[in-house]
Amino acid sequence: MKVVVDATDGPARATTVHTARGSFPTPCFMPVGTRGAVKHLSADDLAAAGANVMLANTYHLMLRPGADIVQQLGGLHGFTGWRGHMLTDSGGYQVFSLEPKVDDDGVTFRSTYDGSSHRLTPEDAVAVQEALGADIQMVLDVCPPLPSPPEVLRVAVERTAAWAARARAAHRRDGQALFGIVQGGVDEALRAESAQRTVEIGFDGYGVGGLSVGETRAEMLPALAAAMAQLPADVPRYLMGVGDPAGMIEAVGLGIDMFDCVLPTRLARHGTLLTGEGRLNLRNARFATDGGPPDPSCGCSTCARWSRGYLRHLLQVGEPLAARLLTVHNVTWTLGLVARMRDAVTNGTFAALRNEILAVWD
Repeated sequence: MKVVVDATDGPARATTVHTARGSFPTPCFMPVGTRGAVKHLSADDLAAAGANVMLANTYHLMLRPGADIVQQLGGLHGFTGWRGHMLTDSGGYQVFSLEPKVDDDGVTFRSTYDGSSHRLTPEDAVAVQEALGADIQMVLDVCPPLPSPPEVLRVAVERTAAWAARARAAHRRDGQALFGIVQGGVDEALRAESAQRTVEIGFDGYGVGGLSVGETRAEMLPALAAAMAQLPADVPRYLMGVGDPAGMIEAVGLGIDMFDCVLPTRLARHGTLLTGEGRLNLRNARFATDGGPPDPSCGCSTCARWSRGYLRHLLQVGEPLAARLLTVHNVTWTLGLVARMRDAVTNGTFAALRNEILAVWD
């Protein structure tokens, strides 16, 4: 993996990431296809929206249909029909969300599908992701909730560092990048320590995890800055699980390149549009006779053809098409936002765009 820095504007940067598959520009937002599909969207929809990278989840895919089946059916790219880049999370987020049994050797999960027990070690996570065939895989980490007491954060950092070294030693697949993960909660010194220890192991890129899990943005940004100060500039830097406009613009301002989040798709399923005006809840009665597009500045197929009033009608009567059309818009709008960030870095106008975004979304 190679990163070419195309432009900078302060710490913010526009890069091109080159991989065995090809290349993609940053800043980059990765729509989340947990089980191999972004909810309500096909691979063609993602390409039309401007996506370059899709995220899939190791925990869910190893349970259904199983990594061996995905491998038999052509790996994630052949299985899903997605021709762009693919990144797989390791299952570390499920350490946060499912509260499994965690020890120094690994994690014991209960399946969300049938209750069966499954063991995942750092080496297992590597092997499963090698079988899945993603272009980028993440090491298994411990993601504690926030706030957490110092002793919980310390154990998470120690286990994440030990597991990262084991994952690095286990990784064998040519052409597949391996990213380390930084933990440490909102403790700036612990974040810096975790970043230093992860960099010493040496990875193709670095994820900053364990943020946007209960803390405020005012708490998140200093912790992120402390980690960023230790991460090298010649590899991608990825802020995991953040996809709100204000959070992304602030993180790009600190030098982050990559993001993922379920926010755009989740909001769409609940009837909320992302727009230049902010969030719009189309279930509000004021949109019943609104003949305007979801966002006049958006070029997606939803905005080109349907009105806010029609979309509200679909929501009110429970028509499944509503979730699809709103998801097309929200994903396209989010991808367009990070493209605007890249243009602003290139043009030297990032500060002005930051002010514009924060005036609406802060």
